[in-house]
Amino acid sequence: MYDYLVPGPRAKGTTFQAAMKLTIIIGQVFGLLPVVGVSEKDSSKIRFTIFSWRCLYSCLTIMGQSTFMVFCILSLVKNTEESLSSNTSIVFYSTNCLITVLFFRIATRWPRLCRQIAKVEAIDPNPDNTLVRKCNAACIITLSLAAVEHVFADISGLSGALDCPTGKHLYEAFITTSFPWIYSFITYNDLLGLITQIINLQCTFNWNFSDVFVICVSFFLTSRLEQVNKRIVAVKGKYVPSTFWRSIREDYCRAASLVRKVDDVIGGIIFISFANNLFFICLQMLHTFVEGVSAKPSCKYDAPDERLFRGYEQAIYFVYSCVFLVARSLAVSLIAAQVHTASTKPAQALYRVSSSAYCVEIQRLLDQIHMDTVALSGIQFFNVTRGLVLTVAGTIVTYELVLMQFTGVSPTSASPTVPSPT
Repeated sequence: MYDYLVPGPRAKGTTFQAAMKLTIIIGQVFGLLPVVGVSEKDSSKIRFTIFSWRCLYSCLTIMGQSTFMVFCILSLVKNTEESLSSNTSIVFYSTNCLITVLFFRIATRWPRLCRQIAKVEAIDPNPDNTLVRKCNAACIITLSLAAVEHVFADISGLSGALDCPTGKHLYEAFITTSFPWIYSFITYNDLLGLITQIINLQCTFNWNFSDVFVICVSFFLTSRLEQVNKRIVAVKGKYVPSTFWRSIREDYCRAASLVRKVDDVIGGIIFISFANNLFFICLQMLHTFVEGVSAKPSCKYDAPDERLFRGYEQAIYFVYSCVFLVARSLAVSLIAAQVHTASTKPAQALYRVSSSAYCVEIQRLLDQIHMDTVALSGIQFFNVTRGLVLTVAGTIVTYELVLMQFTGVSPTSASPTVPSPT
């Protein structure tokens, strides 16, 4: 009588591997997630091999970023007066080196995670045909905006080198003034300058890729949970047998288990992503509030100003970077929080089930929804929920005031030079 309500054979749906394919391939270009077989449709072909060019490239990336971090520490020891500038460089390069290491660790666990997800997908395929498009769009849009930010940072540095000649050719002046904490210890040459640019580009990319990675994984997990919600909504106001609710509960358990397995693997990336965003939002907002949108004075008093934006290069970079950082952080917070929101949605529909259709399976599902927190977390230090967004906003305001007091900034005082993180 109720066969039309009981789930039957399900069509082949979108896989986790297909959703993450483009994101992982782009990450590997910059030395992240060195796994083999990403382009394959079969998840069993994904493997981590220590003796592969991807792994070698990732190790060289870690070595280069570690070297940058060491130079930052040496500069801080040598120049104790440059506390804010040196600390900023140390935070930027050390956290991005840590991100690369964490992605290397994730790569060792990625094949097993993909196989576990594939088993769930074999039992319960995901019919969301928009998942791949959402993940690809998030990846392309975020990294394109990050590329624009990096271009603005380089334009700011090039304008400074062009405006204040030091007797060196333009590229050497640009590199040495952009990375003084490196070239105060070693002698510049063009090869080192190119390597410096490549490592800095990798760090800038890592800074943004961690957010993109969390967003794409959140899209997938939310889609799995929403699949359960849609099945519950589809039988609203109808009488269904307990076997249907048992199937729903089992699907919910599989989705919740999947969230925990994924969170166990990527929790470190979530933690460092939120911490990084918090620090640099405070830093960029500090500079924007203190300096304002004003032109930097030219070094050439008796010559025409040859700078592209007539001294506004640094102001444009910091304003754009601040807006982009806030938007990116808000996006990753809200999208990751959707996992928790989707896990609590079934309760609203279950409470409206008629008393004649109520059964022990519904009660067990309600108990699980209320007693268990299904959400991504930062290595269990915090759960990513909608309430976290307000908490982070309050923290930013608090630390912004602390930073202004720490740097001795007031509306009438001379403002400090806050460095660019890229």
